[in-house]
Amino acid sequence: MGGHEPVAEVWRGDFLESEHHGSVVALDADNRPVLAVGAPDVPVYPRSSNKPIQATAMLRAGLELDGELLALASASHSGEPYHLDGVRRILAGAGLTPDDLQNTLGLPLSTEALAAHYAAGRGPERITMNCSGKHAAMLATCATAGWPTENYLDPGHPLQRAVRRTLEDLAGEPVAAVGVDGCGAPLFAVSLAGLARAFGRIATAHSGTPEGRVAAAMRAHPEYVGGTGRDVTDLMRLVPGLIAKDGAEGVYAAALPDGRAAALKIADGAGRARPPVLVAALRALGADLTAVDALPAETSLAAPPVLGHGEPVGEIRPTAALAPHSIARP
Repeated sequence: MGGHEPVAEVWRGDFLESEHHGSVVALDADNRPVLAVGAPDVPVYPRSSNKPIQATAMLRAGLELDGELLALASASHSGEPYHLDGVRRILAGAGLTPDDLQNTLGLPLSTEALAAHYAAGRGPERITMNCSGKHAAMLATCATAGWPTENYLDPGHPLQRAVRRTLEDLAGEPVAAVGVDGCGAPLFAVSLAGLARAFGRIATAHSGTPEGRVAAAMRAHPEYVGGTGRDVTDLMRLVPGLIAKDGAEGVYAAALPDGRAAALKIADGAGRARPPVLVAALRALGADLTAVDALPAETSLAAPPVLGHGEPVGEIRPTAALAPHSIARP
């Protein structure tokens, strides 16, 4: 994956233990780059960072969801009880049940929810997989549009063609490759710059449009987009007006209400490097990070702790390429 540059360092005390390469882009409200590191114009699979775009496509196709259920359609949820209840509500509204889901089997991401799940003697299920909200919404969209549900994951299905058109529209570029996501849904590749542009379009859209409805739902219900203790949920709570979505294999995208937006890809897929790199990109955009910077060291998003014997002994911090936009250090 040529073109990536060092973007995050893992410090254990005063010793540099590891380094993550990647690409980052931050665009101003006019889509001009204020920060560009690595290869932000090279296509990547956005993975679950695509979900707000997929949700927009579903609303454009006639899906009627708002509030927490629309946030859940945009989510990689943690499998907490309220998430699973929401998935059932989406399905029931379309006359469907969890048996209609075709996403991959999975377990709750929440440690507490997983323990309860195991205590109940249960194993991997479709509804507990983090993408089940999106899949429930996809099925509900098919029911509303009169499309078949048995093959809704086929890239040639009308739903997936609509998702592709919406991504190309919002990103302002053609899809570069088509794959299969971890949940089984088609996956469309665009550049990080295109992904940032798409998030900027969603963040600035009028409240009555599909894009605006998705942004409003995510801002009002960040706990449905992620879950308890998830950095994506915390960032949306802490940064005024932010919409953000994490993705597998080290992807993150976010946008502010005026359209300033950022997207990143950690080359080795490491999730631990995503939060500090995204925070640095948001700092480059001039975002209000007062509440983020006020977090204690043990829960920091700008410089997540490295633990030794259960205690913070170091941190993950942006590299020199992002250092002007990171927290000043003594």
